Amino acid sequence: MIDRRGFLKLSAVGGGAVFLSGLYGIAQAAPDVGDFYFVQLSDCHWGYRGEANPESQNTLRKAIVSVNALALRPDFIIFTGDLTHTTDDPKERRQRMAMFKDIVSELNVKDVRFIPGEHDAALDAGAAFKEYFGATYYSFDHKGVHFIALDNVSDAGARLGEVQLQWLQQDLAQQSKDAKIIVFTHRPLFDLAPKWDWATRDGNEAIDLLMPYTNVTVFYGHIHQQHHQMTGHITHHAAKSLIFPLPAPGSQDKRTPLPWDAAQPFLGLGFREVEESINDNIIVEFPVVKA
Repeated sequence: MIDRRGFLKLSAVGGGAVFLSGLYGIAQAAPDVGDFYFVQLSDCHWGYRGEANPESQNTLRKAIVSVNALALRPDFIIFTGDLTHTTDDPKERRQRMAMFKDIVSELNVKDVRFIPGEHDAALDAGAAFKEYFGATYYSFDHKGVHFIALDNVSDAGARLGEVQLQWLQQDLAQQSKDAKIIVFTHRPLFDLAPKWDWATRDGNEAIDLLMPYTNVTVFYGHIHQQHHQMTGHITHHAAKSLIFPLPAPGSQDKRTPLPWDAAQPFLGLGFREVEESINDNIIVEFPVVKA
């Protein structure tokens, strides 16, 4: 696996920003812990047509080419929601999901995972998403790290809901308090900008369940930009979008896409690598089209 020095060198080539997320305090690693990395992509909005991205038919494909060109193959890839752009037509929704699934099949990594965004799931409680991508929330383990994927979008009221919160509590109960835990969501779990739907109404209940665990990081999408937040010792990191950037939280009255810049196409769009090591993780942001 790539070592720290090699990973930092790779980030410099890709033009990404690197920082530590703060998964600290592991006194003794579990036997199966080993350095690895994964890729997060978010907010593809396949099916979008509009001025905010006149290249919308090409952006996802460009991102896949960039991911496939990475110097080292990631252990897995996860899409954190809004795979497709919303539509009231159930038939069109499924067509978009089928096309999205066909496009991302070009990724040269076998383990590709998905969670829904509200554009995928809010209008039908995740029914179409489940047909194409499976469960909307789940957990898995990889090389000593426990991963939890949450669904805070299938409920039209932007809630996780009591059933899922009970599932989360039971899932966490199987982990030691110093376990390394990474959570994926679409919306932020905390109240970033509720006026803009940048919140989860019962997200504080999920955070309360996570708080006793000393090494938790949350990766999410939805806000179409990088953003970093702490709730106690839990770190939250938002990913860029693959369709258009959005303004800084609360910086204007309405949540409207930033204008497309023909001189700098794909500006503000990108994907993320996360290297997971024994004591921390390193996050590297890449543009959609790498230099």
